[in-house]
Amino acid sequence: MTNTNISSVIIGVDTHKFIHVAVAIDNNGNRLTAFSAPATTKGYKLLEDWACALGTITAFGIEGTGSYGAELSRHLFAKGHKVIEVTRPNRQLRYQHGKSDSLDAEGAARSVLAGQAIAQPKTQTGSVEMIRHLKIARDTAVKCQWQAMVTLKTLIINASAVLRDTLNQISGKIALIRYSAAFRPGAMTSTMASAKTALRALAQRWLTLHEEIQSHDKALEQLVVVRAPTLLASHGIATMTAAEMLMLVGDDPTGIRCEAALAKLCGVCPIPASSGKTNRFRHNRGGNRQANAALYRVAIVRMRNHPRTAKEKWKERATGRLYAASSDTSSAKSLPTCVAQKHRRPALDIGASTPWPRRSTAFTRPRSSGGSGHGQASRPWKWQRCAGSIGTTIAGSSALSGTSHPLRPKTITMQHSRSSIWLHSQMKTAS
Repeated sequence: MTNTNISSVIIGVDTHKFIHVAVAIDNNGNRLTAFSAPATTKGYKLLEDWACALGTITAFGIEGTGSYGAELSRHLFAKGHKVIEVTRPNRQLRYQHGKSDSLDAEGAARSVLAGQAIAQPKTQTGSVEMIRHLKIARDTAVKCQWQAMVTLKTLIINASAVLRDTLNQISGKIALIRYSAAFRPGAMTSTMASAKTALRALAQRWLTLHEEIQSHDKALEQLVVVRAPTLLASHGIATMTAAEMLMLVGDDPTGIRCEAALAKLCGVCPIPASSGKTNRFRHNRGGNRQANAALYRVAIVRMRNHPRTAKEKWKERATGRLYAASSDTSSAKSLPTCVAQKHRRPALDIGASTPWPRRSTAFTRPRSSGGSGHGQASRPWKWQRCAGSIGTTIAGSSALSGTSHPLRPKTITMQHSRSSIWLHSQMKTAS
């Protein structure tokens, strides 16, 4: 069915490598028509013209705006259309209604109509996209360089005793690489010659990748310095960490409207895990794991050589409010998590128009009164609730308080991570 008198329409697009399938619905949810276009510049123009002929376009709901639908999203953005990013269809609905390209496109349009899909895709046209391209190339080069080194050392172990003894006397990774790269194996008449040939190839590959990584580092540093100079000036944040956070927020940092949104993106916010009379939270194992690792590295660096953070670290260790959300309850392993969760306000203040609550909830596990030695049975325990406070500084100026348990508790600090709060403010300043 086609109707050129529709007042406003919503277009859902299911994107693929070579062809895009679009379905139009009206504001009442009635399906109007479908259209297929090749994934080329000409195809994008044909799809836009088809949609405009149906009536006023409310929005385009596009699947895969970060992959197959990236160029289509950029094309529609440039033409002034509203583009909404749609996630993959619900598995239960797909099981009930079946799976096809047109059904997926219709589902994308209905997600926009129902208000389930509201996220705007990244523009992917600014300096952050340039940083992302170079960061991907650098990461793959680092991985290949590591693989070359591991393979080289494995060959040394399996080499003949004469060659192995010679190489084992060389101290230093770079010296070993340069020595191996200078091998002259000669004619391929023995295992010694073949081993030297393989070692030379791996060493030369390592050196080539080393030069490539250095060139990527220089280019990334130039882009990051221009984009976020204030973030780089902060203690514990270098080029790669800043690049990860810039890639997280994209070219438009105002897309992250509050600290809670950043915590959700980084996977450092608490997740409710309550049921019945049990009222508790658990650690977030989702989010952007690269950004999560970047926050963790910032916390580790600042714990080592930043006075205020080091002071907070010893303060937390002295109070005993450290507990890792795992089977290991070692305070030493809990420290990075605790400190990282206290660093968020000074780091990504991206367009937050109003201050967000600083109060949160922590949960304590009381110690057993029968001793804490290994192998000793401890009495059953349960989470207890206590009040927590989130400070505004990088190290956090306020400690948890309010627990009524007479014994010194170990606390799993499930408040909004101060690391990402701090990074939030720095990113807002940088933008």
